[in-house]
Amino acid sequence: MAAARDQLPEGRYGRPADERADRKLKIMGAVLGVALLGMIGWFGYDYIAGQKISAEVIKFDVTSDSEVQVHLEVRKDKDATGTCTLRSRAKDGNEVGRLDVAVDQRDLKRIDQVVKVRTTARATSAELVECIAR
Repeated sequence: MAAARDQLPEGRYGRPADERADRKLKIMGAVLGVALLGMIGWFGYDYIAGQKISAEVIKFDVTSDSEVQVHLEVRKDKDATGTCTLRSRAKDGNEVGRLDVAVDQRDLKRIDQVVKVRTTARATSAELVECIAR
């Protein structure tokens, strides 16, 4: 007697449903992956290209219990103006000084500036909080 077949004859009825579902899932995953990468690229470009003013604290020097000198480098579009906010912190992490530095030089693209931040107690650090274009 012939053994009973457990499978359908190959090629006679097309692909099984599982193979069709796997293929659809692979295509959907690839499309969603490409869309996600495109979205990340767009947001990254928009963030970098959209910044008209950026700055960096080059160095700082605690000159006394009530003052910190900060060397600030600002890079900006030629006609951009704005404000950069600096902050000083004490050893325990509390904020002891804050200063808003106006960036009004329209004709310059790069500005190096040393500013004095007044503090209420001895500071141990100085940092750039943000720069906002007007």
